[in-house]
Formats: sequence, C-alpha cells, structure tokens
Amino acid sequence: MLTIGQLARYVGVSIKTVRVYHAKGLLPEPARDASGYRRYTAADAVALIEVRTLAEAGVPLAQITRLRTATNDETSQALAEIDLQLGERLHMIEDTRRRLRRLAAGDDHILPREVEKHLAALRHLGFSQHWVAMETDLWILAYATHPDIAEALFEDQAQALEQPALLQLYLEYDQVHDLDPNDPRIDDLANRLVSATLARYGDAVPQGPPASDIPDLMQAAVNASSLAWRRLDRLIRSQLTRPT
Repeated sequence: MLTIGQLARYVGVSIKTVRVYHAKGLLPEPARDASGYRRYTAADAVALIEVRTLAEAGVPLAQITRLRTATNDETSQALAEIDLQLGERLHMIEDTRRRLRRLAAGDDHILPREVEKHLAALRHLGFSQHWVAMETDLWILAYATHPDIAEALFEDQAQALEQPALLQLYLEYDQVHDLDPNDPRIDDLANRLVSATLARYGDAVPQGPPASDIPDLMQAAVNASSLAWRRLDRLIRSQLTRPT
C-alpha cells in the first residue's frame, strides 16, 4: 500500500496533481486507514498512469473519464477529434509566432502606416506626450473594432489638422488638460469648438459605429485622464445635442 506521496513519486507527478485528479473525479479516492491516511494500491497506480498519459497527450481533463471507459472504436474517434483540435491550435500558435516575429522585425504594424506617421508628426505640431499617447490608444481601439469607420474618422481628423484654425483648436484642447475644470477658458473653448464643428459639418456631424459602445468607451478613456477634458467634452456634447 502506498501513501499519496509515494504514489505521486512512483508515477512521476506531484501530490497536487493527484489531488486535482481526485477533485475532478478522474481518480477515485481510496478510503482512509485507521491512522487517517489514504492508502493506494497497484490498481490506483495503474489508473493514475492512464490518466497522466492521456493528459500529457493533450486530452482535455473533462474527456479523460469517458475515454477510459470507451470502446476501442470510440476511443479512436475521440482521439482523432482531439488531434484535429490540437492541430488547429498549433496553426493558431504558429500564426501568432509569425506575427510576433514580424512585429519584432518592424515588418508588421498594429496600426496602418499612415496612422503611425500621423501620430509621429503630432509632437512636431506641438501636441503634448499625453495627447499623443491618448490618440494612439484611441486609434488602436477604433481600428481593432471598426476598421472601416475608423478609416473614415482618421481621414477626417487628418484633413482637419491641415487647416490652421482647426489645428489651433486641437492644440488648445490638448492644453486644457491641466486646467482647473471650472476655468472660464474651458467654456470659451467649448463654444469655439462647437461653432467650428457646426461650420464644418452642419447637421452631418460624424458619428461612431451604430449599436456600439466603442465611441463612449473611447471618450471615457480621454476624460479619465483630466477633469478639465471631461468638463469640456460635456459642454460640447450638451451644445451639439441641444434641440434647435
């Protein structure tokens, strides 16, 4: 008769693994002896070896009990299905490894090249580091979830920054970051931003994806970094959504 430690060493697994197999019903728990210890037989060792072999072969633990009691044909079919699933996982892993290698070599990009160039140019235009970091996160989120709409929104912003008056408004938006949220300059900037938006788009202000939480999630990420930005956004929204 073996203790749990002796059984684990004999089969080549940890005591924790034996207990996990007990908890999942893969290995029956023997009764305790008069001293309160569980004692394992040779049959228990054989059962543990079978479970370990299947687990090491990649068989999900949830399927091991069924396989140990299945017929030869059932076992062959189940193992073939598991082999197919493992093959699909291997393909996914290889695809991920190739992507990582391309990223490391600079041959792959999270964002389109034109967006990366745009972000790199922001500092030269006078934007702060926290603005560039915020823009980077927002475009990653937008392109990952709604690439078609993100492309249109990006082109719109890039065109806006080519206009000196709109560029100045964006820069002032950035500079508001560290102001007291009750600073009157925020109200003035909100009014000018709303006027510029209406002058540019009229009633066709660009919207985010329909039936999506992404626009609100993106704006919440912006607002979270600055109470002043949060108030500015609230003022702009209230004016743009005000009934005419």
